Amino acid sequence: MRRLLLAAGLALAVLGVAAPASATSHKRDVRFATYNLSLNRPAEGLLREHLANPGVDDVYRRQARNVAEVIQRAHPDVVLLNEFDHDPEAARLFAQNFLAVSQNGAPAQKYPYRYVAPSNTGISSGFDLNNNGVVDTTPGDQAYGDDSFGFGLFPGQYGMVVYSKYPIDYAAIRTFQLFKWKDMPGNLIPTDFYSAEEQAVLRLSSKSHWDVPVRVGGRTVHFLVSHPTPPTFDGPEDRNGRRNHDEIRFWADYVKSARYIYDDKGRRGGLKPGAAFVIAGDQNADPLDGDSYDGAINQLLDHRLINSRTAPASNGAAEASALQGGANATHRGDPRYDTADFADTAPGNLRADYVLPRVGLPVRGSGVFWPVRADPLSRLSGVYDPVWAPVNGFPTSDHRLVWLDLAVRR
Repeated sequence: MRRLLLAAGLALAVLGVAAPASATSHKRDVRFATYNLSLNRPAEGLLREHLANPGVDDVYRRQARNVAEVIQRAHPDVVLLNEFDHDPEAARLFAQNFLAVSQNGAPAQKYPYRYVAPSNTGISSGFDLNNNGVVDTTPGDQAYGDDSFGFGLFPGQYGMVVYSKYPIDYAAIRTFQLFKWKDMPGNLIPTDFYSAEEQAVLRLSSKSHWDVPVRVGGRTVHFLVSHPTPPTFDGPEDRNGRRNHDEIRFWADYVKSARYIYDDKGRRGGLKPGAAFVIAGDQNADPLDGDSYDGAINQLLDHRLINSRTAPASNGAAEASALQGGANATHRGDPRYDTADFADTAPGNLRADYVLPRVGLPVRGSGVFWPVRADPLSRLSGVYDPVWAPVNGFPTSDHRLVWLDLAVRR
């Protein structure tokens, strides 16, 4: 019976409709999710302005309503949102004006707990990190983003936020925004590209790494979230590919309680041995295809403490790969597992977004919100269209929401 229920839940999920809890899970199941929803805006303060006025009918509000509907239809209990400009007020407004208001009949979702913190994106380093001969300190242009600790046209662009229906242990949160790349033993810094002075200040995380403890009944689950840089937009030195690899490696070491790690308050060490955790985020790395450095994501997928046996899938991703062709036709990976629609660029569609639990946390169901085109909800994923160019070319995002149902004992 359990196998039949799970199969039914997955069948609904791959069509783009998250199965109701009664169909797929036990009362103790918790749905964890990650979603790069492209709620980044081209100028500081614009996201807050857009979310404060939900009734305006323009491309920005339509996109915000669409991504809110995706979240409502997937109804995660704990969710990481990538590419959400850093602004605590914007995070509140999105929850209040969009998620808590039904979109097209989808069930409103209320998240009484949320967490947002600063990002390295758009923070000037004071150095010429792209080696173009100029230290750019003027926010708003490409060169400024390249010379920042993490690419961004202004401080906090492409940030993150966590929403939760379960209590967050705010006092126990750990952030690693300031951790230096050089302090990771065996790091992959291209020392022939960065000067000694630059290597001394470079931060590992292109946004940040957060350990957000969530209390599920009597148990704490550490929600380990991040958004490593894409392994592209560089040169033969592969500085972004190398950084992506080491940003992913950080969690692989953290769950093994590595002593070299220190957080932004100076506390040393990784996760306490035996602690429950879920790693989530747009890792910008596919296990078989794309531009990753040295199989970066396999540091997590092959980790002895991480359960990667369940790979969330969708029929919509398989259909998109076949219809779009191009680079997809040469991919080695199974297209059902793709989570990002990059058909308009060289890599093709990839598996980039992950929800990975600790070994021992039973997985009850999983899915990727990528409806097939015959499904009415495919309007929420769509295909690249210039009409959506101000918001990344899609009615929601070029990424898809990925979810996993876990049995968390209470």
